[in-house]
Amino acid sequence: MPSFAERLIDWQLGHGRRDLPWQQSNDPYRVWLAEIMLQQTQVATVIGYYTRFLERFRNLDELAAAPVEDVMALWSGLGYYARARNLHAAARAVMLQHGGRFPRDPAALTRLPGIGRSTANAIAVFCFGARAPILDGNVKRLLCRYLGIHGLPGTSSVDSRLWQEAAALLPARQVATYIQAQMDMGATLCTRRQPRCTTCPVADRCVAHLEHRVAELPTPRPKKTLPERTVTLLILRAENHVLLETRPPAGIWGGLVSLPELPEGAEVTTFCATRLGVRVGAVLPAPTFTHAFTHFRLRIQPLLCMATAQPRLAEPQLRWIGMDALAQAALPAPVRSILASI
Repeated sequence: MPSFAERLIDWQLGHGRRDLPWQQSNDPYRVWLAEIMLQQTQVATVIGYYTRFLERFRNLDELAAAPVEDVMALWSGLGYYARARNLHAAARAVMLQHGGRFPRDPAALTRLPGIGRSTANAIAVFCFGARAPILDGNVKRLLCRYLGIHGLPGTSSVDSRLWQEAAALLPARQVATYIQAQMDMGATLCTRRQPRCTTCPVADRCVAHLEHRVAELPTPRPKKTLPERTVTLLILRAENHVLLETRPPAGIWGGLVSLPELPEGAEVTTFCATRLGVRVGAVLPAPTFTHAFTHFRLRIQPLLCMATAQPRLAEPQLRWIGMDALAQAALPAPVRSILASI
């Protein structure tokens, strides 16, 4: 009787995805870029970013040589911006520490910024022919259902068992096809909602399917009310320019350029004059809206402030940017929407 791996390989050869842009190459630079972009982001969203990124940075050398600000600008809107900072740092590390070549050993890959065990194994499998398991979100869901594993994925005990099971299920040959099959099945058949069990090649052995517990596995995270924060952002305009501020590397929107933030309790015109060096006339409120992050919701109140002039700025993190140049700026998605509305 065909094994779990053999069934997945057969399914992949007949029904798996083959037209994704990163599947057309075993270049570790391209595979690594795709793996990082696909973390917590849907394939449909990633494709456009992936294509534009490679048009700008055709290889590792170009990425490592570029300013991190250029990388952040291309990442703008994709979210989880630490990925972009780590991507740039890892590119420089490969150039400096490995002579411009990705290490073949998964353990060495995990020592690069932003590369965890699963990503390292995926690069080693697809690019260097390694025999190693992966454990991204899709694979965790597939294995939890197939093996009937209870407990919350992401906790040490559950992940430890999943790694053991994933390694035990590896085939002796066609490992890359098998790993791709796990990814594709999790994305197209064994989905979080409304899985297509009737067309699954291993449904007859799947514990969750046989015991009618597909909706229960993997164990869902407990629902909790997200805390809400409030921020006031200043849209300081001087003719056809707007004042933007580079945010600190840590925290939300780290390393991106954003609108200056008004401290709680501060008066607008005084803050602009004393802290930003900009005198403003009219101050008009713009519509308030809420942006959801993973762990909290951010209520944003924009204020449109008309500057009486465009003074020279003393603080290096502040700069005037022409409205016609905003498309190329490394803006968070909510800030880009605010500026588009004016």
